[in-house]
Amino acid sequence: ILTVARDLFYRLGIRAIGVDAIAATAGTNKMTLYRHFASKDVLIADCLRAFAEECRGEWEAFRAEHAPDAEAQLRAWVAYVSELMIKEADRGCALANAAIELPDKDHPARRVIEAFKTEQRNQLVLWCSDAGYESSRTDSSDRGVTRGPGNRAPVQRVAVLICRDRRERLGHPYIE
Repeated sequence: ILTVARDLFYRLGIRAIGVDAIAATAGTNKMTLYRHFASKDVLIADCLRAFAEECRGEWEAFRAEHAPDAEAQLRAWVAYVSELMIKEADRGCALANAAIELPDKDHPARRVIEAFKTEQRNQLVLWCSDAGYESSRTDSSDRGVTRGPGNRAPVQRVAVLICRDRRERLGHPYIE
């Protein structure tokens, strides 16, 4: 049920899919679905929690494979996100999509989304810090990261790396 629900929610949208369609596609019935999940909201939260857990598993794999090189860990994450963007170009991030579809801050899935996005941001900050990038703020119009003495790179460095990696994977040269 969880696998089917994740697929349907991602491909068609959370609001577009009801429990009847999930149960039918999973080859079961609503009674069985509700035996496992108290509500559609709980099912949504569990789907997103499973996705977040997969991402955490990837982070662990990056740490293990590239220890102790934080720059390599960061680049592995960039390659992973780039690959997801290529593979899932039509829908984007499952958690971001869910956040858009579920504006109610009290929805159980919102707590999953917000906790994971905070954790993800913290992981990226840690990798950047460990790789030698440190936050540098002089005023609101000049935000960036500094790597080494005098080297200045914009905060968007990670986004640039993702775009560059994605374009290279698609066979398009990166133009700076």
